[in-house]
Amino acid sequence: MGNILYLVVPCYNEEEVLHDTADKLGTKMRALAAGGKISAGSRIVFVDDGSRDNTWRMIEGLGEGDKLFAGVKLSRNRGHQCALLAGLMAVRGEADMVISLDADLQDDIEAIDGMVDAFLGGCDIVYGVRKNREKDTFFKRSTAEGFYKALKWFGCDIVFNHADYRLMSARALEALSDYGEQRVFLRGIVPQIGYKTAVVEYDRGVREAGESKYPLKRMLSLAFDGLLSLSLRPLRFIIATGVAMLVLAFALFVYSVVAAIMGQSLLDWKIVTFSVWAVGGLVTLSLGVVGEYVGRAFVESKGRPRYFIDKTMGLEQSRGDGVGVRVEN
Repeated sequence: MGNILYLVVPCYNEEEVLHDTADKLGTKMRALAAGGKISAGSRIVFVDDGSRDNTWRMIEGLGEGDKLFAGVKLSRNRGHQCALLAGLMAVRGEADMVISLDADLQDDIEAIDGMVDAFLGGCDIVYGVRKNREKDTFFKRSTAEGFYKALKWFGCDIVFNHADYRLMSARALEALSDYGEQRVFLRGIVPQIGYKTAVVEYDRGVREAGESKYPLKRMLSLAFDGLLSLSLRPLRFIIATGVAMLVLAFALFVYSVVAAIMGQSLLDWKIVTFSVWAVGGLVTLSLGVVGEYVGRAFVESKGRPRYFIDKTMGLEQSRGDGVGVRVEN
């Protein structure tokens, strides 16, 4: 059977949850194999994103005890998106389908069954989408939903309430490998691939141990990366604002001329001062936005590697050699 499934799990300082995650994912993979949905060559691949704790040693220990587990270690911390991409590219050509998910397992692993079913039904990309955000705080919920709505408003093609919990077929991964951006934003890149897609909804749980790897600062950085890598609307907004300012300036000029002819006083100095400061701030902001685009173009033009893989573990075996999932009776 050729239905080889690889789970790709980025990890950064996840020693507190790693063993529990491995147990739950191992149980899920064996259940899928017992049901005939995936083949014995399937594996779970943990990607160590330059962790400072014992994450990599724990991954090695898992692989030594069970060939179901494999690992990829990056040379240094490159961020969640690069770590995820590194794992996907490391298993490209080895699996028929790959599912990416976070190590904290807040994303319900029972949704994996639905993703595999959709793949077997002919879908190349299956998005895991949260049903709701009732367990989030009001601040987290409002900012997260605002993030998706803002990107949509700026013309970015993303799936609402979808993070990086998704299934991709082998040919979808091949298409993904053709994207060479340095600043990776997979939530925006994957929908551009096309192919047949499906959505599997699930309820998101809470992190049982460890700390979130996406505090507010990183979430804002991710949103900024997504916006500037997917849309030119900020630049067009600057143009539209500039045109509006010119129209306003012309209207004020006409008003000043008419007021002078009619013997009325011209604009108060406070209004003039406010206008100067407003225009100055707008110009500075516009230069900043343009500078971000120019800077990113400069970085992209260098074509530097996005990451380096220090070592791998358990990925040296050939495709379908049967040392992965063992069905236990």
